[in-house]
Amino acid sequence: MNIISKFTVGSEEGISDLITIIDSSVYTLHRELVPEEDIKKYIANNIDPRKMINDLNDLSNQLIITYADDKPVGYSILKSGTSHPSLTEGKRATEISFVILPEFDSPEIRESLWKKCRSAASFTDIIWINMMAHDPLLEFLKDSGFTIITDSTAGPFQLPSHILKLEIK
Repeated sequence: MNIISKFTVGSEEGISDLITIIDSSVYTLHRELVPEEDIKKYIANNIDPRKMINDLNDLSNQLIITYADDKPVGYSILKSGTSHPSLTEGKRATEISFVILPEFDSPEIRESLWKKCRSAASFTDIIWINMMAHDPLLEFLKDSGFTIITDSTAGPFQLPSHILKLEIK
């Protein structure tokens, strides 16, 4: 399998690939906790390509998409300059998302996406993420050096989550 993680711009193709992953991951991650009709309604009403393009054209945001044999299977969005009240003030913080479709979740894909994400965030002091407590990628992030700093809620259905951070410098 040919795996590549690369920076992607907010073009129609890049947004199409991102939406493909988001739609599938939202459904997969929530299907055992939220009624299917609520998930479908959320996807139909809240996944807006124009808003995503505008968000990605903000110079403080970067999108990385991981492809396996040219199929989009994961993504990370880095948002520079965003912080959380639980983080140390005065340090540069970067918020990330880290999503891999479960059917493509493998050590190789995790490492490819994480390596690119980590490289892109090398300028910051702290990387942080709000990760759902039931997300299978939570253990990978903890194994990669992230620590839980507080409990929270996340996602479109405000399910239990953890704020994790990784000190860079």
